[in-house]
This record gives sequence, C-alpha cells and structure tokens, in this order.
Amino acid sequence: MIYLLEVYKLRFGKCFLLFSHSVMSFAIPWTSAHQAPLSMGFLRQEYWRGLPFPSPEDLPNPETEPASPVLAGGFFTTQPPGKPMANVYIYEIITTIIMMNPGVNFFPFVLSSSHLYLVITPSLRQLYKWNHRFVVTTLYIIQCPHGQFVGNYETVMFYWPSLLCLAFLLGRFLHIFVKSLRVHLGWELQMEEKPFLEVHQAEHVKRLLRKCPLQERNKSWFQTRIYEWDPYFQFPSRMIGTIVLAFICLYLFIVIEFCVFVYVRDELDVFEGELESYITSMNQTGSPVLLQVKELINITKEVWVVTILPASLTCVSYLFHILACYRKHIKRLWAGDKHFLPLKFHNPSSSESVVAIARYSGWQIAYILWGYLIIHVMQSLCGLAIMYSLVLPVIHHQALEMLRGLGIGILTVSIVLGLMVLQVWIATSFFLQPKMGTDDKQKPLALNNRRAFHNFNYFLFFYNVLLGLGACLSRLFISCVLGTWLIARIDRTILQSGYERADMGFSAWIGMLYVDHYHTNPVLVSFCHILITSHRERRLQQTIKYWYLNQSAGPRLSARSRTRWLLLQTLINNPELVRLRKSRPGLGSQEFTQILLTCSES
Repeated sequence: MIYLLEVYKLRFGKCFLLFSHSVMSFAIPWTSAHQAPLSMGFLRQEYWRGLPFPSPEDLPNPETEPASPVLAGGFFTTQPPGKPMANVYIYEIITTIIMMNPGVNFFPFVLSSSHLYLVITPSLRQLYKWNHRFVVTTLYIIQCPHGQFVGNYETVMFYWPSLLCLAFLLGRFLHIFVKSLRVHLGWELQMEEKPFLEVHQAEHVKRLLRKCPLQERNKSWFQTRIYEWDPYFQFPSRMIGTIVLAFICLYLFIVIEFCVFVYVRDELDVFEGELESYITSMNQTGSPVLLQVKELINITKEVWVVTILPASLTCVSYLFHILACYRKHIKRLWAGDKHFLPLKFHNPSSSESVVAIARYSGWQIAYILWGYLIIHVMQSLCGLAIMYSLVLPVIHHQALEMLRGLGIGILTVSIVLGLMVLQVWIATSFFLQPKMGTDDKQKPLALNNRRAFHNFNYFLFFYNVLLGLGACLSRLFISCVLGTWLIARIDRTILQSGYERADMGFSAWIGMLYVDHYHTNPVLVSFCHILITSHRERRLQQTIKYWYLNQSAGPRLSARSRTRWLLLQTLINNPELVRLRKSRPGLGSQEFTQILLTCSES
C-alpha cells in the first residue's frame, strides 16, 4: 500500500497541479464581480519567499522529489527522504496554509479586476501582469502540447480552460481600464452606483399586481416538462459562477481520472503478460481460473471506458437541474410557501444560514466531483452485472441456460407481484363496504366480512413473512441505488424524514435559499425602495425653502386622507382582507366592514 501511494504521488502530482491552476484561473473572474475596497499590494509574489512553503515558481519536480499533492491548492509539501516530520500538528497547519496560498496569491488580481476606476500606473502594471501570464501560458501550450499520460495534446486538454479564463480576464480588464481612462480624462461621465431596485425585480412586482389571465397560453412540451424561461427572474452571479466552475472542475476531474485509468491499464497489461507466461508454463489444472481473471480484467477496462459518458452526462444534467430547482424553490419562498421544506427547516438559524451561503459553492463542486466518481463506479458495477448475466453466456454458447435462469427469475417475480395485486383485489371486492355515493372514487375504509378477513389474514401470515424478507432486501437495494444516484444533488436530501439535519449539504442549500430569499425578495426590495425614496423626498422638502414658490396653486390633500383612500381601494380590490382587519368599536368600523362585504359579494 505504501508503495502504491508513493507511485501515486510521483506519477499524478502534475495532474493535480494542472487541475488547481485551471480552477484558480477561473475563480478570479467569478469573484471579481464583488468589488473590494482594499489594496493588497503587499501580497506580491516576492514577499512569499521567506515562508516555510514554496511559491508557485519553486514547486518541486514530482518525478525527482517525493511530493504530497494538495488538491485544493495544487501545491506540494516536500519532505526530505529519511527525515520524517517531528510534529504531525505542525504538518497539518502548514498544509492548511498551503491550501490557502493560491487564493492569497491571486487576491491582488481580484482587486485590480473588480475595481472600476483605477489609477493609471497600477492599471498598467496589472495589465502587464495579465499579458505576461496569458502569453506565458500560450507559449507553454504551443511548445509542450504533448504529455506522458494522455499522449498527444495533453497540455491543451488541461490548459484550455485556464487559457479561456485568462482571455476573459484580459478582455474584462481592458474594458475596465478604457472606461476608467475615459472618465479620468473627462470624456465620459462617471457611472452611477448599482440601483437598489433592479429592473427585473420591479417588473416582477408589476406582474404580481396585474390580474391573472383567464386562459393560460399553450406551452410547448419543453416548457411544460423541462424548463420555462422567465424574463423577470435573474440568477445571482454566485449561482452562475458556481455552475460554470463546477463544469470546469468536472471536466478536469474526468481528464485526471482518465490519466489514472491509462496508468492502471498499462500496469494491468503488464500483469496480463506475466499471467499469460504463467499459464503457458503451468499445467492445465489451474488455467481456467487464471483465464477467468484475465477475462474479468478485460471486461472491467471496457466497461469503465464505456460508462464515462453516461456518468458525465448524469452530472451535467444535475448541474442544469440545480439551476431549475433554485428558481423553483426561491419562487416558492417568495410566495410564502414552505411546504416543500421539512418542518425543522422552516425557521433556520441566522448564523447557520450565513455560514451555509459561504459553504455552498465549494460544497456544490465537491458533491459534483464525488457524485461523478460514485456514479461512475456504480454504473461500472451495473455494466459488469449485465455483461456476466446476459452477454458472456451468449459468447460462451450458454444462451439456453441464461434464458432458463432468466425465465425462472421473471416467473418468480411475476408470481410475487401477482399475489400482491390479488390481495389488493380481494380486499377491494370482499373486505370493504360499498361506496356511499356514486361520485366517490373509492370505497370507504370500513371493513366488511370481518370473519372472512381474519381467516384471510391468518392463512397469508406465513407467506407474508417470506415476502417481507424479499421486501426488506429490495428496500435496501433501492435505497443504495437512489442514494448513490442522487449523491451529487445537494438540492434534496437522501436521508429519511426526520434525519434531514444530518445531511450537511442539504442544510447548506436551505441556508443559502433563505439568505437569498431575505435579501433579494422583489416585493421586500420594492417596499424598501419606496420607503427610501419617500424618506429622501421628505428630507428634500424639509431642506428646500418654499417661501418664494407658489404652493397655494391647486388643492392640498393631507397624508391621512390619502392613506385612508388607498386603504379603501386596497380593501375593495382584496375582499378577503376585510375579514382579517382588526375592528375598532365605537367608530362605525363594523358597519363599514359589513358594507364592504356586501359590495364585494354583489
């Protein structure tokens, strides 16, 4: 086992380095959407030289030095041969710092690409850095396009996401630089801040205030079953960035998995050669077992390659489905509907929700990667089962035996299902009282022929015990299949009802939904926008001197009269609110309520 781990470190260190390089190159445009007010110029690369972990330029060669890959950072902690670390805790602390090293190294670029109005000299310096990184990456791809694992164009396969993200960053930074330069020279006015109430939120509220059409328009099959476009809903940049980054990580993970498969396949080919030489040199007594082992190896390799496509397509469909579920769940929360959530999540903790929204993006990517690997393994096992149960018997001229066993299995399952259906039919026909009305869909739950029912229950008791054994195994099998199949989906729990809090991924999803619901609810944002606007108008009226203006032109309405008129209009348009209104005795409110109810009914 130790030997395999050392080989793993030496052979696949570069793969994880390429993985982290591509991931971090995309993490910058994702996070650059959030503007940062600080400047981190002291975090330049030359300041990391004296720290106890290497900078990106000082990475060791995985082929010449023993290294331990850190997936999250893509860096390596070297360990001299024969001198193990004295303290494990120090080693863990250093490893944690190294995992944070990429984010700290790339943070100045995040600041420079997120701030809109930059000073010219820092802008030129950052522009030079981006051009240098883009040119160096391009030259590396051109000069070293091939590798030792995949072969031809291995570097292109690993680095094209990084190159694409760097090109996007370069274009984004040039756009910001040109814009800030035009503002600095006075050729263009400075843009206003982002409005408090965005356009799509205002349009959503306007749509809520309109009357629903009496007849809905016809929808296509795609709109009904898969997805319907909503022009007044906009996904947050966090969700879009998480999904795109998950796509890139999934692609790189599949490429790395294929590299590992190529290495394992080469080792298995060597093992097969040794196995063939052993078969030829031995007697005929043990050859069938060795031939079966060789056949198992060949089938496993073929099935593993074939199941890469369905496993990857499953995870890709999950990523799109997560966006659809996010819109569906957030709209339900906007409407005040919490029935789709477990009861324990109806009032989550505020601190847990804030932590959940910080965890969600990273956990979603990790769940997708683990889900792909687990789904790939499960689909490979299913493929092996199909090969050994259906395909290999035909190849080995044992089709009749296979069909005989398949027929016995189908007959057994059919008899069991038939007896279960027969029990339901007997209960419906003989042991339930007739319908009370002609419009009833089913008979009432009232026993009839109780003595016959007790005899029926007694004679089927022993059969139901045997049937329960099979039902228990089927329950376990279905739970395993659904659990492994849905492990990548963080938007729903795979645990039983009452144990949802043990699913940390689902808790992160719910907390993220609540934070977005409380901060982006269009109705709440519109209400706050109206309050802020009216408050600013009142303050403006208090500061302006009106003595030289003609304020007597036209009738003046008091705020109280205007509020009462709006209240009357609201109650007339919404009669169901009349019954919920608190009555005040002695002021004629009961008579007023009765008049409104009479008008609404008429």
